[in-house]
Amino acid sequence: MDGIIGYRRAAVLKTRLALWLLTIALLSLLLGLGRWQLSRAVEKEAMLARVAAVLTQRDPRPLAEESARAGLDYAWTEGRGHFVAGPALLLDNQRRGEAVGVEVFRVFQPEQGQALLVDLGWLPLDAQRHLPRSDAPASPLIVRGLLLPPPSPGLALGPAYDASDRERWLLTRIDIAALSGALNQPLAMRVLRLDPALPIGHARDLDILPNTLPPEKHRAYALQWFSLAAALLVLSLFLQFRRKPA
Repeated sequence: MDGIIGYRRAAVLKTRLALWLLTIALLSLLLGLGRWQLSRAVEKEAMLARVAAVLTQRDPRPLAEESARAGLDYAWTEGRGHFVAGPALLLDNQRRGEAVGVEVFRVFQPEQGQALLVDLGWLPLDAQRHLPRSDAPASPLIVRGLLLPPPSPGLALGPAYDASDRERWLLTRIDIAALSGALNQPLAMRVLRLDPALPIGHARDLDILPNTLPPEKHRAYALQWFSLAAALLVLSLFLQFRRKPA
């Protein structure tokens, strides 16, 4: 009889230990997700602060010099050059308000320095998803705007582009290396978001967080993960120490 009781106690202890190990693993996961959301909020606030400082000064730097720099920081820049003959690059799944469309990019070659992608703005897609037409602005011309890292690719699944239409390539993400090889044109690692005041291109603004979460949303999600972790801990403690019936 004592052996059976001892066996049962050992089994109960093993079950409790397994449940606590599972609880600790879940708590670590939830807390990790919350910390990651907070870190993203801090990163995006720092990005917004740097862009705000650049846009406040708007002291144009030479595009030829800035496009050749290896860094991925922000700069207000201006330069003369021409748009390279080639396809319009249409970045898919871009929202503007409630409408869904594409962001139009083209390759621009400054008079000096490295070629780069220029963001010409947003165009809507119709219900049949016909790709809109976007002709290159007449060249040569002077462009100016915000030089910044390309849009975040998110989870990179599948090919970066569809070149079945020779005049309009549909992009799933901005992959500078892949586009440089496909276009046979080495491209700078930053793209130029045109000044909305320039009378070329399409609808655009200088929002650096389009189609992504702002810092306050990341904090809200972090609070949700931390709340779930707290609820899990309280429930686990309640089940562990609740008074059992005689």
